Amino acid sequence: MKQKAHFIRSQLALWKPFLSSCSLSTARRGQDKIGELMAGTHKGDVVYRDFRIGSLPASMILPSDELNAGVILYLHGGGYTCGGLAYAKGFGTVMAAECGMRVLCVAYRLAPEHPFPAAQNDALDAYGYLLANGYDPSQILLCGESAGGGLVYSLCLRIKEKGWALPAGMITVSPWTDLTGSGVSYENNKKVDPSMTRERLRYFADCYVYGGRTEGRSIYPNRNENEEEDRRRKSEAGISPLFGDLSRMPPSLTFVGGDEIMLDDARAMHERLLAAGCESQLSIREGMWHGYLLYNLAENEKDFDLIRRFVRAHVPHQRKLRWMTLDNAAKIFPAARTRHWSNVFRLSATLNEEVDLSVLQSALDVTVRRFPSIAVRVRRGLFWYYLEQIPKAPVIAQEQPFPLARMPFDDIRRCAFRVVAYERRVAVEFFHALTDGNGGLVFLKTLVAEYIYQKYGEKVPLGNGVLDRLEEPSEAEMEDSFLRYAGPHQASRADTDSFRITGPREPDGFKTNTTFILDAEDILARAKTEGVTVTAYLASALLLAADRLQRERVKNPRQRKHVKVHVPVNLRKIFPSRTLRNFILYAVPGIDPRLGEYEFSEVCHIVQHQMKLQITEKNMAAMIATNVGSERMLAVRVVPLFLKNIIMKSIFNAVGERKSCFSFSNLGAVNMPPEFCRHVERLDFVLGAQASAPYNTSLITYGGKMYLNIIRNMAEPVFERVLYDVLRELGIRAVIESNAREKEN
Repeated sequence: MKQKAHFIRSQLALWKPFLSSCSLSTARRGQDKIGELMAGTHKGDVVYRDFRIGSLPASMILPSDELNAGVILYLHGGGYTCGGLAYAKGFGTVMAAECGMRVLCVAYRLAPEHPFPAAQNDALDAYGYLLANGYDPSQILLCGESAGGGLVYSLCLRIKEKGWALPAGMITVSPWTDLTGSGVSYENNKKVDPSMTRERLRYFADCYVYGGRTEGRSIYPNRNENEEEDRRRKSEAGISPLFGDLSRMPPSLTFVGGDEIMLDDARAMHERLLAAGCESQLSIREGMWHGYLLYNLAENEKDFDLIRRFVRAHVPHQRKLRWMTLDNAAKIFPAARTRHWSNVFRLSATLNEEVDLSVLQSALDVTVRRFPSIAVRVRRGLFWYYLEQIPKAPVIAQEQPFPLARMPFDDIRRCAFRVVAYERRVAVEFFHALTDGNGGLVFLKTLVAEYIYQKYGEKVPLGNGVLDRLEEPSEAEMEDSFLRYAGPHQASRADTDSFRITGPREPDGFKTNTTFILDAEDILARAKTEGVTVTAYLASALLLAADRLQRERVKNPRQRKHVKVHVPVNLRKIFPSRTLRNFILYAVPGIDPRLGEYEFSEVCHIVQHQMKLQITEKNMAAMIATNVGSERMLAVRVVPLFLKNIIMKSIFNAVGERKSCFSFSNLGAVNMPPEFCRHVERLDFVLGAQASAPYNTSLITYGGKMYLNIIRNMAEPVFERVLYDVLRELGIRAVIESNAREKEN
């Protein structure tokens, strides 16, 4: 609820004697409480991301509705002697919510313990942090009130000295620019200023310039009794920016109360900026006091309108939603979808406590800003589909009776992924046009890391697929790497068809997911014994099970088909790429049942050798060239989208899934730091069932366990039963979980 100015003014006048004489420790506690009250006026409108810039406490405040690109670096007031991060976040919250722009707050070191230039050095470090994390100076605005306003100007002087690019603009409220107190308003307004005295400012100035000493519980500033030397020292540009070289300063917008003793600090700075050829606006609000804009006043709305206009004028690009073409692998997916099938996969984390939905939603609000190539919707163009960044995070969805429920294309056009929470599980389901399993895993781990931070205050170290949520995304992460790594020659697409499992489908689209939980060390040891990789070892078990199932169903050996499995290959391990979009191809190892029965060891070595032959840099580059070549053909590019869809869908139906029995996608072992593992008990990776075949399989390893997920949309678990027998014959123990309907139990 907004307050009336006359009420706040009367309260300040009552408290002025106490505030003018209280101890520094009392003032510091009170100032932080004021910050908490200011932040409370916009509770729910922002998300905080506390962190450190070196040893400097900082917080990035993200508005729920981020309208403007860039960032405001906010430097708090408090006479350089008061104000921690809690106080800084107060007006920082107001600015973020009112401007729809993210705000970086820092708690710079305070005097007298840390006199000049400690505060200026910390402010420079904060500006350097923004530059190092991808913010262009044209995207940065500086903002400060009182001492923080003076620090804004002195920071710009320091930036000029270092030869760095200056920010786009400066917004100051009641800036303290002259620590000598030379303005006539110090005398003229001393009786009408309800909140500040000249004596208190002298105390602050001496603390900042000369440091201080502690006697008991009291802190006393050092002083220079020689008035001429004292004035000369406090007139240095770094301390009193009013006396600095103001040429080439960024555009400035200043608010000041007509009744405050520091009125001339703002008025003189405005005049000197204009004299130096700089752009400057000064708003003097008659009857107002020092820092009046920080109070939740009904009269402040016009001031914030002026701030919003200043932001739009000097950070001219409002937050634009990125758009990008689909990567080469993704182009088939919108065309191949059907009324009953969409190519969606799931990654999930099971926590050790029930999910807090409000915290998860807040964590998602932060995370989606870091992934503009995944937090998207699919849009229809004239010749191709394309991706457009969504303006805000989707609402957390409730779990369905089964994973990977169909994602209607109307939903995909609004948001092409969904986050699902159920009891202790957080799951993200992605339309495959956005990313592959590797990119999806980075998204999930980053989301969970943000949830852990917001819920428990524990920071998961960056790395291992956890990205910095405050960092601007790089262009390399959004690259279509297929276009970069296409080889000079194209590979042939010719291949034989594979045996495929068939059976009655679930009439209502129900999907059964069965998880075989295996001991990771045991499987790794068995694979080493065979001299093959874990992927080859388990792919061989799957192939052997499929081979047995075909032998049961097809009695005539001559009528049997090859049994092959589609194994996605993470191309980032072959070609240097940081893309978070699709960057996978595949190997298709298999056996020919017409040649006779196979022992498991024999299948292992066949699969291992076939994968080694297929997964080479030259072969993958040739496969990329084949796909990219088709996309680049002029005859294809100029065909309208509706015709492309017909052509691509017919190609997909003819060859897309006919060359293998199912996919087996192994995301490998996920090794995470203790800060993550303490809260996450389990990870799962589930592919969707195929469009025209009922099964798909996927694997992820975490915490010493392998989670082999087998999904189907068939009514009967024919393949799972055979696979269970194969594993049992190999001596492999598996714990089995399933969401199977009761009729199967």
